[in-house]
Amino acid sequence: MIALLILAARSSMFYLGYYLGTIAIASCFIVSFPLLSQQGRYRFASLWCGFIINWLRLTCNVKYQVLGMENIPSGPVVIFSNHQSEWETIFLYPLVFPVSPILKKELMAIPFWGWAMRLQKPIAIDRSNPREASKSLLTQGVARIRDGYSVIVFPEGTRMGRRDVKRFSRGGAKLAIAAQATVLPIAHNAGYCWPPRRFLKHPGVITVVIGCAVSTEGMSASELTDDIEAWIRLKLAEMIGLE
Repeated sequence: MIALLILAARSSMFYLGYYLGTIAIASCFIVSFPLLSQQGRYRFASLWCGFIINWLRLTCNVKYQVLGMENIPSGPVVIFSNHQSEWETIFLYPLVFPVSPILKKELMAIPFWGWAMRLQKPIAIDRSNPREASKSLLTQGVARIRDGYSVIVFPEGTRMGRRDVKRFSRGGAKLAIAAQATVLPIAHNAGYCWPPRRFLKHPGVITVVIGCAVSTEGMSASELTDDIEAWIRLKLAEMIGLE
């Protein structure tokens, strides 16, 4: 019971700083946006990501380790990652610079954070209309990659439990093939410390594994999707085995 109360107190402290920090940093970003260069805007946005990751470590003792940093190539890539929590959406943003995240259209209506994200021109899709969402991902994604931006894709489409991987959609693979971009697979177990749709944050070490970049040349969307999904499932199984 005492341990649960400590977790609740630490998680409450984290969310207090999370919301206050988001309001402060997003407000500064919105005000200074016209004065910043494109690079400066992304650096500024990355400050928020760094603040959240470090604040989580200080309040909830959630640390991380990254394996395979040497596998990140120069130039734009399409990042494929499994999806377990909000943690990876925050962590991956500054990992590959510059990057264009894919998010639900309605998220841009969130006060402060959503307003700041809108200025960054993310790839916003309407999940209620799958056909239009797929078309929007392909059109906007190819344009972003050709402009030199990497794109982060969560092929599962929703957050899963730390031991689960949902069947991947092929939208990200179609994007990578259309843009003739390499795919960078990333596996993690963030749900171990930040369970999906849960208030409590658990102390521990999140492991992030970055795989070798995969060429899309000569591959179909189905083949590419299956290969990346199999690799992520394998790495996640290895992480679970070490817990």
